[in-house]
Amino acid sequence: MSDADRLQGLAPVIGPNTRLVVLGSFPSVASLRAQQYYAHPRNHFWPLLSALWGLDLRALPYAQRLDVVRERGLGIWDVYASCRREGSLDSAIEAAELNPLARLREWAPGLQALAHNGGESARAMRITRGLGLVVHRLPSTSPANASWRFERKLAAWRAVFEQHQLA
Repeated sequence: MSDADRLQGLAPVIGPNTRLVVLGSFPSVASLRAQQYYAHPRNHFWPLLSALWGLDLRALPYAQRLDVVRERGLGIWDVYASCRREGSLDSAIEAAELNPLARLREWAPGLQALAHNGGESARAMRITRGLGLVVHRLPSTSPANASWRFERKLAAWRAVFEQHQLA
């Protein structure tokens, strides 16, 4: 793959009252195609938020989902701004370029914490811990994380969301 094949990530979803930002690694092929976070139909991200908040976010148009996310104090972004990758697996990410994660404090003055969605994102914990925020590692919502049942993921996500008054 050449630099012409370099993939670009999605813009951050941050609101003025963002208290917690969930950081993925890099959008899947389905997400890049749709230009939507967590667009793969088997990804548990939107079902988890739906269960935590008691509303079916999947029934809403994407723009409205993002409005709900912002209103509730959640932000969404990825660790990597760009990379080269064949397919969607994190293990295939090459030549990754980090997003300017330090800017999150500027964009969200009330930011309390970051939550890494999965292992590849959590590789950046050495950087995010330096931002002076609480940093969590959550189980991946990816369909590739089949070893965690939905209920187990939900319990882990609920604990973090409750700690930051998002659930």
